[in-house]
Amino acid sequence: MKPIVGIMPLWDETKDSIWMLPGYMDGIAQAGAIPIIFPLTNDEDALSQLIRICGGILFTGGQDVSPALYGEKPLDGLVSCCEKRDEMEKSVLKISLELDKPMLGICRGIQFINAALGGTLYQDLPTQHPSNIGHCQHAPYDVPMHSIELTKGSPLHKCLDVEILHVNSYHHQAVKNPAPVLEVMAYSPDGLAEALYMPSQKFLWAVQWHPEFSYKTDIRSRKIFQAFVNSME
Repeated sequence: MKPIVGIMPLWDETKDSIWMLPGYMDGIAQAGAIPIIFPLTNDEDALSQLIRICGGILFTGGQDVSPALYGEKPLDGLVSCCEKRDEMEKSVLKISLELDKPMLGICRGIQFINAALGGTLYQDLPTQHPSNIGHCQHAPYDVPMHSIELTKGSPLHKCLDVEILHVNSYHHQAVKNPAPVLEVMAYSPDGLAEALYMPSQKFLWAVQWHPEFSYKTDIRSRKIFQAFVNSME
């Protein structure tokens, strides 16, 4: 039996609909699991039932994380949130932690997990953390944009067996202060936390870059998905 991975839905406000980038689904499928998209709902009973049938949970990219989650007011005109998704994912994270379900966060996923567990974010990198490192690339999105340095001995370092990794990058928010329960697994050259994990959980990894865009051409992107799926055995 293949494990099932519950994927957080992407939300299109203009079309009033949920949607999904195929790379999230296909990256999970090629690693040997069955991906399913969760509905956008705040029904905790429904979410609990869904999570219990899943081997793991994937927190995807998307809208900005609401600054209210880490006690700040949004910067005028620079933050676009989906409050219903924030509330839903708070429930999903809480239930998944209680059940010790393996979890992987990507882009918004690392930002949400960090904020929900007590960390803070840069709401807008260009204004709050100016840098000559490109963090918001244009298509094609599978091309590496900058390097990161992996923390020696971290789970990600052990999995990928490299100290320097070249990654794609498409985000305008980022981890500012890591949550107390999380540890940093990689940094960008300008000092941003690019990967986090939670030592007390069976598997909770989160990365700022986009393996869902690069898994077809990059073996280390595939290794991240594979490590996630393998943790469900």
